[in-house]
Amino acid sequence: MVVNDFNRTLLTDLYQLTMMNGYFSQGISERKAVFELFFRTNPFSGGYCVAAGLEDVLSFVESIHFSSGDLDFIRSLGLFQPDFVDRIASLKFSGKIKAVQEGSIVFPNEPIISVSGTLLESQFLETFFLNSINFQTLIATKAARIWEASGRGTLVEFGLRRAQGVNGAITATRASFIGGCQGTTNVLAGKIFDIPLWGSMSHSWVLAFPSELEAFRAFVKVYPRNSILLVDTFDTLQEGLQNAITVGRELFGQGNSLLGIRLDSGDLTFLSQEARRMLDSSGLPNVKIVASNSLNEWIIETLKHQGALIDIWGVGTNLVTGGNESSLGGVYKLVSVEGADGKMHPKMKISQNIEKITLPGEKNVFRIFDSNNFMIADYITLGDEPLPTSFPFKIHHPQIEHKFSRMESPHRLEPILVEVFKDGHRIFPESTLKSIQARTISELDKLHPSHRRLTNPHTYKVGLSQRLWELKQSQIEETVGSLS
Repeated sequence: MVVNDFNRTLLTDLYQLTMMNGYFSQGISERKAVFELFFRTNPFSGGYCVAAGLEDVLSFVESIHFSSGDLDFIRSLGLFQPDFVDRIASLKFSGKIKAVQEGSIVFPNEPIISVSGTLLESQFLETFFLNSINFQTLIATKAARIWEASGRGTLVEFGLRRAQGVNGAITATRASFIGGCQGTTNVLAGKIFDIPLWGSMSHSWVLAFPSELEAFRAFVKVYPRNSILLVDTFDTLQEGLQNAITVGRELFGQGNSLLGIRLDSGDLTFLSQEARRMLDSSGLPNVKIVASNSLNEWIIETLKHQGALIDIWGVGTNLVTGGNESSLGGVYKLVSVEGADGKMHPKMKISQNIEKITLPGEKNVFRIFDSNNFMIADYITLGDEPLPTSFPFKIHHPQIEHKFSRMESPHRLEPILVEVFKDGHRIFPESTLKSIQARTISELDKLHPSHRRLTNPHTYKVGLSQRLWELKQSQIEETVGSLS
């Protein structure tokens, strides 16, 4: 069954409901709270991430509604107070959300979504937010890496048959387009998101006819202007390509043209070079060469370095599943909560693992640019903190206590968190998928190539303001002191 707008409110972890019931029973559920969503490490040993999934998040927040059937099921669990179930029967998010826009380049340890609302309402958002942001950000990032590795060529998402279920396939196609894909084979996603559709044929088409040549002729008869012929069913160069050339020249004589041939196995560098030579020498220089077959960014980068002559890259499994990394480790943490005194109190998680120590207090993030319009660092401040007025100023490492960088008179600082939800209402307009993809491309252009390279990318600086650093240290000292 496909999860849709009518039943996804119940798409949450049980512990969200048990905590909400606990807050309610303790009389603190309506206290103000701030949660932030961030991730700790770039996936794929990369230098950046592409934020994606915000539109699903906002759609979810707008449509929160427990049906009578949902409430009956919750009651049947025997875990919750009757008056708590009555409370969530009218659950709506009434607070404020700030977020980075989809297609933005983001980095570890900085909030990419900030939620301010009641403790009850804000806690409920955690599971859906992480489910949407983690997966789509992972796939958009993978797509951007593959697109960059291809030399920003034509990249088509081929992954529907290998995707993680029906909903995973749809969201993976969406995220892939955000990251740089120009098309997809997924017809439903093409309809939903207005993504250009691509396709050729499978080996079964060729095998369904007495010969490969007859199969090709039959296909182009049906599709005389947009045929891509799969040429590796038997022998790629001696049979498949020769038959494709025969059909391509016949089409040309009829005033039409063969769109492309597809290589799906073998030595793609050698085969693409030979295919290009044979096509050109046969008077078919405009026929495109499409390559598929378990491609990823590393293979594509190698093929490019070897001189492969490939025009269109079809990437499936390793794109829509994330390849060797199947998840982004985004987390959603409480950073501030209203106390019995009516004041907001910063909160942080203390851990023996340094990377798991969180940053206290509601925050803003500012991106620092140099005079060449390259991003040089992200600067995390407390929410009510003014920007520095004198230079140079320090930005402190988020985890290593004595490490800092000095910012020398930056060209400009821009906030990257924008208000998207306020007083229980969406205030950020829906963006088209094409405009989100355009933002990704624009942001990648502003990220120095040293941060974008696949191998040993240069670490992008993300640092804390002096006030935030001091608050973190004081919270650690206070917590450690109370335990001693």
